[in-house]
Amino acid sequence: MKIPARYEHFVFGVVQSGLTCSVAAAIATTPHAFDIAFAGRWLSAWALSWVLMLPVVLLAAPVIRGVVRRMTVTDE
Repeated sequence: MKIPARYEHFVFGVVQSGLTCSVAAAIATTPHAFDIAFAGRWLSAWALSWVLMLPVVLLAAPVIRGVVRRMTVTDE
């Protein structure tokens, strides 16, 4: 099952924020890397950060793209 291309922005936001938050959660929980509860702590940190960052990414991405377009020139 494929998602229609018109939702590409949302799919990108979900994937990008999920990946970024997983790395950030791993860094944040590194002091607990050898604790038995590491996986639970990492998952909790990831879930909270992802829920908070997903709307930010979805709202910020169009603004960032516009700023980048104004800062760059095409190679035509």
